[in-house]
Amino acid sequence: MKRVLLTIAAMTAIGCAYAQQVKYSVSGTYADNGKKVYLMDKLTGKAIDSMTVADGKFSFKGTAERDAFMAVKAEDKNWMTVFFNDGTPITVNVNDSTLKGSPLNERLTRYDIEQDIPNRTFRAKVSKMTEAEIGAQQEALMDEMNKMTDAQTAFTNRIFKEERNSLIPLAFAELYFFDNGIEEYDNLVKERVVFASHPYLKKSRDYIEEMIRPKDSSKTAFIGKQFTDIEMADPDGKMHKISELTGEGKWVLVDFWASWCGPCRAEMPNVLEAYNKYHAKGFEVVGISFDQKKEAWLKAIGQLKMPWLQLSDLKGWQCAAAPIYMIDSIPDNILIDPQGKIADRALRGKFLQNRLKRIFGE
Repeated sequence: MKRVLLTIAAMTAIGCAYAQQVKYSVSGTYADNGKKVYLMDKLTGKAIDSMTVADGKFSFKGTAERDAFMAVKAEDKNWMTVFFNDGTPITVNVNDSTLKGSPLNERLTRYDIEQDIPNRTFRAKVSKMTEAEIGAQQEALMDEMNKMTDAQTAFTNRIFKEERNSLIPLAFAELYFFDNGIEEYDNLVKERVVFASHPYLKKSRDYIEEMIRPKDSSKTAFIGKQFTDIEMADPDGKMHKISELTGEGKWVLVDFWASWCGPCRAEMPNVLEAYNKYHAKGFEVVGISFDQKKEAWLKAIGQLKMPWLQLSDLKGWQCAAAPIYMIDSIPDNILIDPQGKIADRALRGKFLQNRLKRIFGE
């Protein structure tokens, strides 16, 4: 009981801390004189202040909530140097994104740079390749990208384990929820981790849900309703219906994709992993392609090694499935339950894995 009371007291103190106003002092250097540097509030996504770089220097002073999640960003760079407003003065070198400040913020900066190294290396490599080289090495690049994604997932999970008694996991919360599912938000709150009551945690959870779920309410309206059958030809020209796979205890993922769709191709290893893991338990997949060229469609099926039924009317965006399920972007999918009702939609990444785990178990 004493431990519980102490935990509650600690959480209350943390909650109060976010309401306290603390002075901040942020200074830094940047080689591009005349460029604007912004002090950002990561919670609102808006600039708190801005300054034009003069003599390679800039500075900001003011007050903000204690432990507010903030960042410094130059107008001509996508990268932000993030930190928490813990009252310790911050010095930022925008040229290399390094930071000097409290041990917490210096550690955060090292983590932030570390997690982006594989991404930067991969982007630099691809940027030097011609379109023909990318096409010829597509499978190898996909494998490399998948390994990079796996490494990033392992990194984020490690941060949430090793730094759960600090605020640092907040900086990687979006990646964490994307990989592990938004349900993890409830678990973190129940576990009363140090950062559980920080408002940025919920913002990250809500952002990921919005990103992977259809924003159009007319699309989510399909959930809970009986699916509409579709009949199309397979690669050999034989006609098939989705209903051939439904019923008898089966769950069917109808995957809308195309050979020319990069995000679709990037998602396919995840679908394949799910298929291999749960097919024996009653999980089926049927691909409906928005291709127009049969040769490109068949080539992609072979390259991506998809063993499930593939269908297409080869009409591109005029595909018969588009008006039936209001598909205006791909990848997209619907999950049909054994009763023929649409149980979910737009399941990607770990969201698909977690949904199937709840259905079939490990």
